[in-house]
Amino acid sequence: MKFARSFQSSISLAELEVLCNHLYEGTDLAQRMQAEKVLLELIDSPECLSQCQLLLEQGTMSYAQLLAATCLSKLVSRASPLPIEQRIDIRNYILNYVASQPKLAPFVIQALVQVIAKITKLGWFEVLKDQLIFRDIIADVKKFLQGTVDHYIIGVMILSELTQEMNIVDYSRPSAKHRKIATSFRDTSLKDILMLACSLLKELMAKPLTLQDQRQQSLAMQLLKLVLNCLNFDFIGNSADESADDLCTVQIPTNWRTIFLEPETLDLFFDLYHSLPPMLSQLALSCLVQFASTRRSLFSNPERAKYLGNLIKGVKQILENPQGLSDPGNYHEFCRFLARLKTNYQLGELVMVKDYPEVIQLIANFTITSLQHWEFAPNSVHYLLILWQRMVASVPFVKTAEPHLLDTYAPEITKAYITSRLELVTFYLYSRDGLEDPLDDTATVFQQLEQLCTVSRCEYEKTCTLLVQLFDQNAQNYQKLLHSSSRNPLEITVQEGRLAWLVYFVGTFVGGRLTYTSTDEHDAMDGELSCRVFQLISLMDAQLPQCSNEKVELAILWFLDQFRKTYVGDQLQHTSKVYARMSEVLGITDDNHVLETFMTKIVTNLKYWGRCEPVISRTLQFLNDLSVGYPFYCLVKIEAVKFMLQNHTSKHFPFLGVSDNYSLSDLRCRTVFYTALTRLLMVDLGEDEDEFENFMLPLTVSFESVTQIFNSSFEQEEAKRMLIGLARDLRGIAFALNTKTSYTMLFDWIYPAYISVLQRAVELWYREPACTTPILKLMAEFMQNRSQRLNFDVSSPNGILLFRAASKMICTYGNQILSLGTLSKDQVYPLKLKGISICYSALKSALCGNYVSFGVFKLYGDNHFDNVLQAFVKMLLSVSHSDLLQYRKLSQSYYPLLECLTQDHMSFVTSLEPRVLIYILTSISEGLTAVDTIVSSSCCASLDYIVTYLFKHLAKEGKKTLRCREISQDGQRLLHFMQQNPEVLQQMMSILMNTIIFEDCRNQWSVSRPLLGLILLNEKYFSELRATLITSQPDNKHEALDQCFRNLMEGVEQNLLVKNRDR
Repeated sequence: MKFARSFQSSISLAELEVLCNHLYEGTDLAQRMQAEKVLLELIDSPECLSQCQLLLEQGTMSYAQLLAATCLSKLVSRASPLPIEQRIDIRNYILNYVASQPKLAPFVIQALVQVIAKITKLGWFEVLKDQLIFRDIIADVKKFLQGTVDHYIIGVMILSELTQEMNIVDYSRPSAKHRKIATSFRDTSLKDILMLACSLLKELMAKPLTLQDQRQQSLAMQLLKLVLNCLNFDFIGNSADESADDLCTVQIPTNWRTIFLEPETLDLFFDLYHSLPPMLSQLALSCLVQFASTRRSLFSNPERAKYLGNLIKGVKQILENPQGLSDPGNYHEFCRFLARLKTNYQLGELVMVKDYPEVIQLIANFTITSLQHWEFAPNSVHYLLILWQRMVASVPFVKTAEPHLLDTYAPEITKAYITSRLELVTFYLYSRDGLEDPLDDTATVFQQLEQLCTVSRCEYEKTCTLLVQLFDQNAQNYQKLLHSSSRNPLEITVQEGRLAWLVYFVGTFVGGRLTYTSTDEHDAMDGELSCRVFQLISLMDAQLPQCSNEKVELAILWFLDQFRKTYVGDQLQHTSKVYARMSEVLGITDDNHVLETFMTKIVTNLKYWGRCEPVISRTLQFLNDLSVGYPFYCLVKIEAVKFMLQNHTSKHFPFLGVSDNYSLSDLRCRTVFYTALTRLLMVDLGEDEDEFENFMLPLTVSFESVTQIFNSSFEQEEAKRMLIGLARDLRGIAFALNTKTSYTMLFDWIYPAYISVLQRAVELWYREPACTTPILKLMAEFMQNRSQRLNFDVSSPNGILLFRAASKMICTYGNQILSLGTLSKDQVYPLKLKGISICYSALKSALCGNYVSFGVFKLYGDNHFDNVLQAFVKMLLSVSHSDLLQYRKLSQSYYPLLECLTQDHMSFVTSLEPRVLIYILTSISEGLTAVDTIVSSSCCASLDYIVTYLFKHLAKEGKKTLRCREISQDGQRLLHFMQQNPEVLQQMMSILMNTIIFEDCRNQWSVSRPLLGLILLNEKYFSELRATLITSQPDNKHEALDQCFRNLMEGVEQNLLVKNRDR
């Protein structure tokens, strides 16, 4: 069937095939890019359809046919669709084409089937001659099922791809339309497709399976994929995050109950697992994972118990015949299956199942074996630990008399995990396969430890006894090796690796203490374990700086943080038994003594671990947490804290140095250090300026050094490093100074001498974001009026002086950065956009801070305010609209700044050139539909201020008084611009109305604010838009939507008063 006019093109078939070859198989990057460019032009050309037809009918290579399918897919997916007749022709042509050539390459068939699926989805509600013309796809598929095996497979592929396509959200189209199509497909077709797939699988199982028959295997695979797509369907539109795999419940529709209540359904998939080869049997298990996740409310209590019994029976069969689990894919899916059982069913229901004692023993043995053979499928252990974690967590809530047996098996699971991790250390160090140390993947380690801590609290005595025994044994071996005359470095590293794991375990178990289930005996055991870690800290620190181990240090810091959260603070009774044993062994009697130990450890780390960024970073985070979470008067009395406050120099803390031994990125942690330190300084600071000057002395010395270097023929690299460090230090200090008195001290210290040094640095090194970013972030922090700290005395000019300094720096940076010219895609953000976003953030803080009267600048002829606004415009025009929304930090600084400008500085907005206004209004229009609610809400607010300003100007114009005309020149300019460009506001009204009616609007209040002003300014266009929206809906919805519009405008008056807006 012809679906396009005859082929007329300057590109021959041979040339197209060469381009396809370059695109899909070429290794020359330039050739591939050129081919991609030509082929993209092909998609947009009028000859696209005829070219595709030529490639399909006369192409000699599969890649030519793949290109045709890809072009057709893009063509039918366009926002402006092809005529319905043409889409029908394309669909029918492809159906006939694959039916006549079933031996095409599988990837070509897959691509062509995707085109059919897209056409069907996008035309699901379209009517031709009173028929829903695209819904007869299932009837077309049944014709394929009556043909050869190859045709059979293609028919199943069409259904599978259609089901998957219906479930995919295309974020470039209205989400409400997607849900409408998906819901209709679910209600009219999905159940029939699932039943058809299950019946075809039963037919397949009824025949003798020949595993060597590739076509039979392919058919089985496609059928299983079809079932899986049906079960993975987003039935209720919650778009569950795939990363939250363990939380998934499949919301099966109620009218599917009969399928799930038939025992033969589950039996079919268990039989398929046992009968099929591994590549296919894992698909059967994936289907069973979804069956196990079926929502509980689908069944009555007796039905649910029976269903669960069938699932458990299948688990028992698999574990009694575990040969299939030797395949990693099957093993992984089976672990997911086990985890879903506990996610969806209560422990009280599981223990009532007939074979529960045998099954729980089989699962326990399977888990232990899995932990011991960790190298087989390490990513699957997560699911097994989830299962046991949730089982143990449910124990207090079980009401049945049946034994759950977890007190027997949970300690064995804990023991298996602990011993396997210790054995892993030796294997990793002696392995020659280049295996990575699992401790390097801290995210996975912490996730698994969090799951294990719940399991370990079941029969906690057994866990603690095991851990004490292992800790003592390994600590003794470590000490022997240290004092041995022939020190073996590898053996020492093995022992340190084991000790690191043991410290992580102790920290995990101590951190797993739950107030409502803990006993004095458990607290005493925590004390026994904690003693050993504190003793290890003393042993490790005694060896510094000669010997050290980063992994042990990181584990110790994890333990200290867990101990802090659990046993330090006002929430804990000081009579806790944890301190009884620690008092005997270490002399630590309460949490104040522990705080001293913490601070001593922090100082030790900062002294000796200066070149190890992970340890320094974790140590400073621990210090920061302490400075936030505890009564400061306890901390400032500790000698170690006094030492830090008086000696924060590179001499005592090497990480504060600026030598070439440290990378520039390592200097980032200094901000955290000075934030914590300044919080501690604030405890007794009050108004004592001398104490503040003493604290700032090391920074004063550094700034004076930089000033001298600047005034001589200076060494750039040294000055640069010093300034980066100082900027990070000062940002930390400024962040912590939240009172007017303390902030004023800092301002008097830095202004004007040191501000000018920072200004010079931005001027010199604007090409180097490693230098400019910390300085600009410092300025942005300075502009923050947090806790009203910038509300200077009425006689003080500091607010204006600060703004003048910030204005000068922003203007300098803006002018310099624009001189860089066009930058490549990978350089544009780090070299330009990041700095611009920080400048916008600083300017927004200044405009919204309420510490500067901006009218003063114009009154006294000061151009700093005008200059910074012009710099804002210049930087803005150098950024494309797509970049504004693509880079999150840029959009989250630009749009709130624009909101401030439209709220308080409309005279500036109205004075802008028309091209700038068009740019700003276009950015608002595009931001209205942004996914980020900060952006979309700011756009709505900015639009509301602009519309309100216009409406008020028109209202004043109507009064025709001389005074009103004199004060409305700014408004006249804006009104003239809007009259020249009426489509700008009309387009935004259309966007807002479509968002409210058709989208899942998350910030409805913000979206509604500019709507009334837009309607009152464009009443004629609103009437046209209303009519268009109503006619775009099905006939049966016209009356309801028309009534909604009447209700919207009922009682609305011609003003923008709050009362009128809120009707």
